[in-house]
Amino acid sequence: MKFCKKYQEYMQGQEKKLPGVGFKKLKKILKNCRREFQSKNDVHGVLHNQICPQHCPVCDGTFFPSLLKEMSDIVGCFNERAQKLLELHLASGFRKYFIWFKGKLQGSHVALIQEGKDLVNYALINAVAIRKILKKYDKVHFSKQGQAFKSQAQSMHIEILQSPWLCELMAFHINLRETKVKSGMTPASFEGCYLTFNDGKPFLSCELFDSVKLDIDLTCSICLDTVFDPVSLTCGHIFCYMCACSAASVSIVNGLKAAEPKEKCPLCREAGVYEGFVHLDELSILLRRSCSEYWEQRLQMERAERVRQAKEHWESQCRAFVGV
Repeated sequence: MKFCKKYQEYMQGQEKKLPGVGFKKLKKILKNCRREFQSKNDVHGVLHNQICPQHCPVCDGTFFPSLLKEMSDIVGCFNERAQKLLELHLASGFRKYFIWFKGKLQGSHVALIQEGKDLVNYALINAVAIRKILKKYDKVHFSKQGQAFKSQAQSMHIEILQSPWLCELMAFHINLRETKVKSGMTPASFEGCYLTFNDGKPFLSCELFDSVKLDIDLTCSICLDTVFDPVSLTCGHIFCYMCACSAASVSIVNGLKAAEPKEKCPLCREAGVYEGFVHLDELSILLRRSCSEYWEQRLQMERAERVRQAKEHWESQCRAFVGV
């Protein structure tokens, strides 16, 4: 079965109508482009052994804007649903019941797991769909414009594999699976997500639909160690919270929200990425369980550093108050 048909069946099988890639519409745009270019060649008596020029106004005026909107809708829907689900899962006490009764998620704990599984599937199958339609564009145009568009989408933060909520959902499923195994229950969570170690470095891995294998490096590029109290910046890069504060030139007391808009990501050098950071709580739980000895050592070091920074902060505040 061709992927296009498989994708259409998947999207039609969803209980709620979700944003998706308009495969038929986008392929029709490419088909029309091919026809128009070939007809021009016929008129001028030129052989049409190639299909279309690299920069094609027929495609570029409709193909990329349509795909851009679809990608934005997909990642927006995914982020919103994933955030609500994880908010419910991590909530405790009265807050958990309050969220539940507000109707953010209907059903039991089983429904929570199934919702998480469906969201991971939704993210990955759409990532494959976007990859395939861009590959088709490049094939038709003998170009690399499709790959360039993908890079542009990443800079606009609408690449779904870049979403921090996908990383959180993967950790969510691994945590549930390990909890159920330890309790002697049969795991019912998504089986495609794993925490792996390569030369002592941790990776969050997920496989689906053969052509997609997602590996998320969990080594902080600042301290070069396993991320501790991890946060994801809006550019998608993951760091330790304290390392991110250091990179943003803010103290832990003030936090990342106090970072100036001009401050850049240490990896991609994009500015303004700290304001919308996401605390990766599920990933933090997973790493605490899997690297318990390292986590305890790092916790002691972090506590000492937090106390030191807090002391310096309040001393400076007192000096400013008394005018010293």
